[in-house]
Amino acid sequence: MKIAPFGVEQWMNAYEVGADANLGETCVDSLTLEGLLDLTGRKEEILRELLALRLSYGDIPGSDELRDRVAGLHDRQGRENVMILNGGSAANFLSLYTLVEPGDEVVAVYPTYQQLTGIPESFGAVLRTLPLRPEQGFLPDPEELAALVTPRTKLICLNNPNNPTGALMERPLLERIVRIARDAGAWILCDEVYRFLVHDPKVRVPSVADLYERGVVTGSLSKCFSLAGLRIGWVVGPEAFIGDLFSHRDYTTISCGRLDDRLGCLALEHRETILGRNLALLRRCASVLERWVDSEPRVSMVKPRAGTTAFLHYDHHLDSQTFCRRLYDRDRTLLVPGTCFDRDRWLRGGYAFAPDDLETGLGRVSAFLRQLESEGL
Repeated sequence: MKIAPFGVEQWMNAYEVGADANLGETCVDSLTLEGLLDLTGRKEEILRELLALRLSYGDIPGSDELRDRVAGLHDRQGRENVMILNGGSAANFLSLYTLVEPGDEVVAVYPTYQQLTGIPESFGAVLRTLPLRPEQGFLPDPEELAALVTPRTKLICLNNPNNPTGALMERPLLERIVRIARDAGAWILCDEVYRFLVHDPKVRVPSVADLYERGVVTGSLSKCFSLAGLRIGWVVGPEAFIGDLFSHRDYTTISCGRLDDRLGCLALEHRETILGRNLALLRRCASVLERWVDSEPRVSMVKPRAGTTAFLHYDHHLDSQTFCRRLYDRDRTLLVPGTCFDRDRWLRGGYAFAPDDLETGLGRVSAFLRQLESEGL
């Protein structure tokens, strides 16, 4: 099996550790273990419980409590619809491993997280991409989708909210996409790892799993809940699909860590507290980013409506990989080049961390832009 290099992950692996200003970060400001335990109000009690925890394999599909709490993030799902996995990346991989066979036709929005295109292609699928365009707010055109989908289409891959653009599909558009999938008899896989990070507090977006009988969604504790280090992700879908997923899982994962599972239960028990913290920070930082873009005449973006990433367009005669390498070499400031998403002259930036640090990083990008202007680039 051959698979395309994972552009974003390889870039982050190469540069993230040494970055002094990490504008490539996609998680909301990560919690410490102590911070997680403090917000429960029972730190000493929980520590005693963790010290007594037997480090066996534990519950293979995830503990009943954790699966119940993940099901509680949805409107129409129960424990039997949930499988716990090692992060959202494992959830995406195993879902695609279960759904896609050689020769299957797969339609995927693009740009998106590369797993949703690279993995089906590596399995021998016929991939059709639905371009997301800035003039359409980076939202999929349902008429264009309907033209791409055929009776042979096995799967439609979505990412809502979208990474890298921050675009958000609301219920009416999701329902149109569901009708297109249903008419074709196709599955939908929707990566929903940013689902709860909607900037407008009046907007609530449903999960595809609650809208469609062949809807499969993935999520994790990494982005919305600031706990990427726990490596807890999940798949939510029809019970029969979860059973099929379990058969495939036996070849990839025995179980997730019992410590991760227990801490994940605590996080979701206190999800409203964590989300309250994170949404307040996210909305403040989104305003910082928007003001910065408005101040830079040669930088533009479609304002992100959800998630933690923005796709920035710049007007300089420098390809995005060279742009990002020179920026990094100048003062260890990290952005992700748009070429990782096959979009040159674009940059993916993350902005959901300490506002002072964000302003420092953006200030360095401004200084670099002035340097490019002085060089005639």
